[in-house]
Amino acid sequence: MISEKLKKGQLLIAEPSIFGDVSFNRSVILLADHNSEGSVGFILNKPLEYTINDLVPDIEVEFSVFNGGPVEQDNLYFIHNVPDLISDSIEISNGIFWGGNFETTRELLNKGVIKKDNIRFFLGYSGWDALQLETEMQANSWIVRDNNYKNGIFRKPTIDFWKDQIVELGGEYVIWSNAPENPMLN
Repeated sequence: MISEKLKKGQLLIAEPSIFGDVSFNRSVILLADHNSEGSVGFILNKPLEYTINDLVPDIEVEFSVFNGGPVEQDNLYFIHNVPDLISDSIEISNGIFWGGNFETTRELLNKGVIKKDNIRFFLGYSGWDALQLETEMQANSWIVRDNNYKNGIFRKPTIDFWKDQIVELGGEYVIWSNAPENPMLN
């Protein structure tokens, strides 16, 4: 049975306690799909040292590429908020779409029609088998939040995104907002 609490379009906020996990430590993930077979998401706040132009040289813009997660890191994925411009995209929720016609996307990027606030590129994705994410939630690895930013999430600064989410949670989480990334090194 699929957890009623989880649905695509939500944000998964890494609990402060998962500091040993290189992939997910201080991650904020957009859940792109969740069903009885498993879950897929993209880490929103882990930019890599690459731009899209480094990976696809005939794209002339230098938008950041993000680490989407540990699965299939040699594949490029993208989410966007311009389905009227990019055909064949799949709606996640709240006006956020996944993938679509890459040739059209490349042309629109080069013409300056698609801006940084419209699209985000990822190498890899975060994936969970059936019930694996629910098990991780029972182990208190993730906090689920609705995406109140809707398709404006592309405008959120990534550097403090996790910290901002933790502060918004309040209570016992606030103390973690200024803690070192690995408390063992303090």
